[in-house]
Amino acid sequence: MQLIGIEEHFLTAEVHEAWKAVGLEATDPSVAFHAGPIGARLLDLAEQRIALMDETGLDVQVLSLTTPSLHDLGAESVGMAQRINDTLAEAVARHPTRFQAFATLPVARPDEAALELERCVKSLGFTGTMLCGRVGERNLDHPDFWPIFQSAENLGVPILLHPRTPTMAVRESYYSGFRPEVDAAFATYGLGWHYDAGIQFIRLLLAGTFDRMPRLQLILGHWGELVLFYAERLAAMDRVSGLDHPIATYLRRNLYVTASGMFLPHYLARAAAVVGHDRLLFSTDFPYQYRPGADARKFLETCGLSGPEQAAFAHGNWLRLTGEVTV
Repeated sequence: MQLIGIEEHFLTAEVHEAWKAVGLEATDPSVAFHAGPIGARLLDLAEQRIALMDETGLDVQVLSLTTPSLHDLGAESVGMAQRINDTLAEAVARHPTRFQAFATLPVARPDEAALELERCVKSLGFTGTMLCGRVGERNLDHPDFWPIFQSAENLGVPILLHPRTPTMAVRESYYSGFRPEVDAAFATYGLGWHYDAGIQFIRLLLAGTFDRMPRLQLILGHWGELVLFYAERLAAMDRVSGLDHPIATYLRRNLYVTASGMFLPHYLARAAAVVGHDRLLFSTDFPYQYRPGADARKFLETCGLSGPEQAAFAHGNWLRLTGEVTV
């Protein structure tokens, strides 16, 4: 059974150097995670990556530039995004049965980002894009970013909302007071990343994004970035939200969720209960969650799904979302 991972990351040397040039390592501890074996795996878009895909049992990776992507860069990110996407298109062309691609966007320049998304989808054959939360002091629901979301809706492609490190003020208030390495972990992969991504989605929802753009489809990793586990509490806001529909409607109409290497059957069951089996997507969060031993394939076989539901999770829902199949 074909297995497609839709949250699988890469990095380029140019981006890494650009992060250093703006001093990002001083404000975002996640920059330090892109070193050693993980850094080498991020940079590779060829044989070693494919060998690890084979080992874990993954047939296709949908490639996306890792967090924090180009969100902290300015005007220079426009040309940089174009170069990254051209490089990515070449990698997909070399391995068309193994790679697909999410567009990298110059999000600090939303109008240019919308045009670049259109170029990537129409000219390069990309399947959507990935955004990494706020841009500077602006959350993603800020009207400045509407052109990006409108472009995605018009093109019929999804947006993966990926975690990024919370602001310094938030980290100092909630994620500090321990050893530096503990503070960094707590604010990122321990918890902070996931709250941040989930809150970005809820802000978009409460801002009426899906009322203005009802066909827009977003994806949350890590089984919904905590959102789905509090669906009942979120529903309590229906009486004050002013939205056109109950919050539960948007969770089942505008949201897909993916595993991100968290291979836990009871999390899958919870996600299916909230969004439906037709909105579950597979992913391994390569290279961060990579584990040897045919890990991805084993989870597919032991996750509790079988028949059409298992096939939908493995590849069918993604192919339908991206228009490669129509049923």
